[in-house]
Amino acid sequence: QVQLVESGGGLVQAGGSLRLSCAASGRTFSTYAMGWFRQAPGKEREFVAAINRSGDSIYYADSVKGRSTISRDNAKNTVYLQMNNLGPEDTAVYYCAARMGVMALRGDLYNYWGQGTQVTVSS
Repeated sequence: QVQLVESGGGLVQAGGSLRLSCAASGRTFSTYAMGWFRQAPGKEREFVAAINRSGDSIYYADSVKGRSTISRDNAKNTVYLQMNNLGPEDTAVYYCAARMGVMALRGDLYNYWGQGTQVTVSS
């Protein structure tokens, strides 16, 4: 089992940047594929980015592609999401998630979730 704790959210002006972090407990972090998801008020949770266990395969949602970077440091049991050129449409609670095996784009395929971190982008 793995526990996930996100951090790095906050209030930022449009055009700004944030780096979200997700720290995982346990000794087997490298066996988990990781994903970032977000949920805006009144909307369904949506996929943002995913990274495989070794970090050499990555996938982004079209909405963040080109301005976001997902990465992981298995030695630190941490996955990151760097987001640039943020806009009000990026306002949401951001969640990291973990699953054993290959990375996935569907949230229901992830077994473990963090509590989320709020990102608010002002226009």
